[in-house]
Amino acid sequence: MNERVMVTIEGGVADVRLTRADKMNAIDDAMFDALIQTGERLKTEAGVRAVVLSGEGRAFCAGLDVDGFQSLAAGAPSGALDTGNATRERTPGGAHRVQQAVMVWREVPVPVIVALHGVAFGGGFQLALGADLRFVAPDAKLSVLEIKWGLVPDMGGIVLLRGLVRDDVARELTWSGRTFTGEEAGRLGIATRVVVNPLEDALAFAHEIAGKSPHAIRAGKRLLNLAVDGDQHGILLEEAREQVALIGSPNQMEAVMANLEKRQPKFAEVATGGPAP
Repeated sequence: MNERVMVTIEGGVADVRLTRADKMNAIDDAMFDALIQTGERLKTEAGVRAVVLSGEGRAFCAGLDVDGFQSLAAGAPSGALDTGNATRERTPGGAHRVQQAVMVWREVPVPVIVALHGVAFGGGFQLALGADLRFVAPDAKLSVLEIKWGLVPDMGGIVLLRGLVRDDVARELTWSGRTFTGEEAGRLGIATRVVVNPLEDALAFAHEIAGKSPHAIRAGKRLLNLAVDGDQHGILLEEAREQVALIGSPNQMEAVMANLEKRQPKFAEVATGGPAP
């Protein structure tokens, strides 16, 4: 993509890697742009059935580049910390530019899995929350670090954390800013899987997803996204609509026949931008 993010697509899986390893993948203005551009690209990329997001080098992401905090201390905030820019424009989902670098991964219509090793601090932790699933190394270190700098999580962290942990746990993590391990992240419900080789396992699971009906996978993500804020009546209605669209469709029939004939299915790709079978 550019000097901050690299994308490789193989077998229906987009392997997305943060490539600022010399800075432990710390997020600067260029990284924000690259994350948003990559997410927007993958929304319509033909043939993509799953995404794996990871960081090269020693860490997933150490958070915001320290230069941003130095500019804040000097009284001239820039980039991610320029709140004048942060509040000026918003996406249809309600996110400003900085938040969209995280929220765009929920808008990608296929499952997004983050493979987390090393550290995920502050903005890096919030970026991990933007994925659908988190595969975390047991010795990884995570933190809602913003309180250290006299700030609050402002990249979608509050919206996303509330669906993973109890309210009091979210408050304790936010107010303490303490570092916790991947093992604890699993116990808290933040880590989907605690595994020794998160990238290897995430890619393997992504390829497993890629072998299933892409229409059903996308329908599932739409429903699960809706379930976060939707009311019961609305969710039940959308369940029915999605199922009606799937039943009898070519990919649904292929899933049935492949199971009956004990063979690997051959699914048709989803038309770019098209949710229906």
